Amino acid sequence: QVQLVESGGDSVQAGGSLRLSCAASIYASVPYCLGWFRQAPGKAPEGVAAIDSDGSTTYAASVKGRFTISKDNAKNTVYLQMNDLKPEDTAMYYCAATVSHCYSGNWFRTWNYDYWGQGTQVTVSS
Repeated sequence: QVQLVESGGDSVQAGGSLRLSCAASIYASVPYCLGWFRQAPGKAPEGVAAIDSDGSTTYAASVKGRFTISKDNAKNTVYLQMNDLKPEDTAMYYCAATVSHCYSGNWFRTWNYDYWGQGTQVTVSS
């Protein structure tokens, strides 16, 4: 059983930055894909970024160049550094994991992931 705990959500002004953290109880020795998703009220979940156990990363076009996903294996933590935040980034952000590599065709699909955190709220005001 993989447990995921997000933190770091907050309210910021447009143009500001936040760093989200996801503490993941997952063995570094197994293949895995850790993704960040977000869901705004009344909208479908959106895959934001994902990182593979081999360190490769992938991003949604809407955040590429502004967000950076990274991991610290020693701390079993995945981070989402979010810069130049926009009001449209406002959402509940979730960390998700699956015990397999990330694949380009499905990393952004919620059904690809077996484990989910409880979410952390990000609010960006203009």
